[in-house]
Amino acid sequence: MRAALFRRLMNLWPPFLFTGIRCTKLAEDWRSAEVELRLGILNRNYVGVHFGGSLFAMTDPFYMLMLGKALGRDHVVWDKAASIDFVAPGRGVVTARFRLDEARIEEIRRACADGSKALPTFRVEVTDASGALVAAVERTVYVRRKRDAAAA
Repeated sequence: MRAALFRRLMNLWPPFLFTGIRCTKLAEDWRSAEVELRLGILNRNYVGVHFGGSLFAMTDPFYMLMLGKALGRDHVVWDKAASIDFVAPGRGVVTARFRLDEARIEEIRRACADGSKALPTFRVEVTDASGALVAAVERTVYVRRKRDAAAA
């Protein structure tokens, strides 16, 4: 599926649609993405700032998808774990940017070339319109080369 179509469909996915999360950019090569969240009535908490669950959700599942596309069908790629550090209250529009470079892809490919699993961790920063850090998210992805592919 082309990235542009996938981006549009992702924005209709209920966990994103109903919380105001929007994937605004997805590179055609799936190596970068940008996601934004606008503060609204459905995603603000008791004190009037972004609900932490929405900030966390906006970082899911991009690295899993991007890495799956980069490694191809001969690898199993799953989200494994994640944690979030809330740094400052989120107000207005917040943005998360995802980047996957060729060196990191090759490092992961080598780590699981013999069928072993790899557990790469990625840091995603959620920033406000001024560029100030709102939250830092660590996402760990499970990657393993499929047994049939490792034997070939």
